[in-house]
Amino acid sequence: MEQDDRSHDHVLREDHVLPDLAQAAGRSPFRPAAGSLVLARTPAPGVAALARLLAQAFLDASDWRREDLVDAGAYVLGARRRWLGPLVRSVLTGYPRRPAGAPRELSRWIAAQPALTDAVGTAAANSRPIAPSHVLPAAAAADATTAIPTAPTAPTAPTVVAAPTVPTVPTAPTAGGPGAHESRESCDLTWLARELRLTPGDLDWFADTRQRNRRAVPVLQHYRYSWRQRPGRVPRLLEVPGPRLRIVQRRLLDRILAPLPLHPAAHGFVRGRSALTGAALHTGADVVISLDLTAFFAHVVPGRIFGALRQAGYPEAAAHVLTGLTTHSVPDAVLRSMPDGGGPDERFALRRALRTAHLPQGAPSSPALANLAVRRLDARLTGYAEAAGGVYTRYADDLAFSGSADLARRADAFVRGVGRIVTAEGLSVNARKTRVRGSSVRQSVTGIVVNAHPNVARTEYDTLKAILHNCALHGPESQRRGRAEFSDHLAGRIARVSALNASRGEKLRDAFERISW
Repeated sequence: MEQDDRSHDHVLREDHVLPDLAQAAGRSPFRPAAGSLVLARTPAPGVAALARLLAQAFLDASDWRREDLVDAGAYVLGARRRWLGPLVRSVLTGYPRRPAGAPRELSRWIAAQPALTDAVGTAAANSRPIAPSHVLPAAAAADATTAIPTAPTAPTAPTVVAAPTVPTVPTAPTAGGPGAHESRESCDLTWLARELRLTPGDLDWFADTRQRNRRAVPVLQHYRYSWRQRPGRVPRLLEVPGPRLRIVQRRLLDRILAPLPLHPAAHGFVRGRSALTGAALHTGADVVISLDLTAFFAHVVPGRIFGALRQAGYPEAAAHVLTGLTTHSVPDAVLRSMPDGGGPDERFALRRALRTAHLPQGAPSSPALANLAVRRLDARLTGYAEAAGGVYTRYADDLAFSGSADLARRADAFVRGVGRIVTAEGLSVNARKTRVRGSSVRQSVTGIVVNAHPNVARTEYDTLKAILHNCALHGPESQRRGRAEFSDHLAGRIARVSALNASRGEKLRDAFERISW
């Protein structure tokens, strides 16, 4: 907020502010940190502008008590307004504890309170608008920025230099996020830059929360793109971050995302869990139901990421920059180069999802953030499955349910209910990949057979056995088929079989040893 000398006869100085009644009552008067005050006046600030100013003043108050909040509001307004007391009571009702690191959230709450809206309306009707005497820098900076989006749009946030003032953390970084002596609410942008080993300028550059890179000429991109064609299906786009951003996202994954708790139903890309741990929960069931989410990563939008990080305790500024570091929208030129495959509706839906900001498929941070962003979906599906006497697990975009004969008899209705829940959470089910399998046929979860116990599919074992035999008989080149690291590829497939069936894995290892490399 800038001062306009032409529209005012004078500007209040700090030593001309009305005496603070708190001082007479024996309390310390409200005073923000040294150098944090900017004197400014506006002709007729609206409800939203006043709410932002009051929110920052309340957050900077010495204590989260009625008297201190009233003192803070009076200091900003230059007088003790009669409506300030009722407004503070409403704030304390909605927020019994100080919502540190959430000035926008608090300002939205304040702007909705009748005490403020009625006061602004009455002042405007009397041609005596409420003009603040003091403006805090964080509140002034908020006037130049927009709120965090809840719709699938690219997020915007304050720059590094305009971040809200919050307590600093110790100089030495702590592994795995804030330590016992720190709270996530104290994780400001200085802490975030230090954890990711970036300068504040580099942090702003990579996060690009104001979309400056997209508006640059030529357009600056942190990603490279590769389309993958799939016979009879819509193609898949890999969005691979550049080397520097990839390093930053891996640090973010290890130091910030890994310690955050996930729902027990999530088994993909979670330490200590795997496809095997998820499949093992479905063994011996009368029915196994498998569903697949359509374009999973592309439908996880910035609002979900921001909300998940805020729920985890990170302040708005840090959550906003983290969202910018990990989401991305695909340029139109890349979308126009989409190869053939899939129906017109599917291709249109994919283009629309990729054009808006989303989790890029190819970034190391995307799987962990996707797990974090769909915690509510996991919780709802877990409750839905338990109510039907079943079990639910998720491995990335693969949903698996299992249960008794009662669930088998109601499988169709159950699948429709799952679809409604998934749709309500902003995702969609790929109907063509929905499978309902009884105990009389092969039941599989994420490619693992679960009829009696977790096992490798016979077709997978026979195929791998034939490849190894041909490699030993005709040489590895006869089976390579363009794979650069063919030996490691075969070793990985054998390790997977061994984890599911030790005896079959031993036979495959013996066949592997007979190959002349």
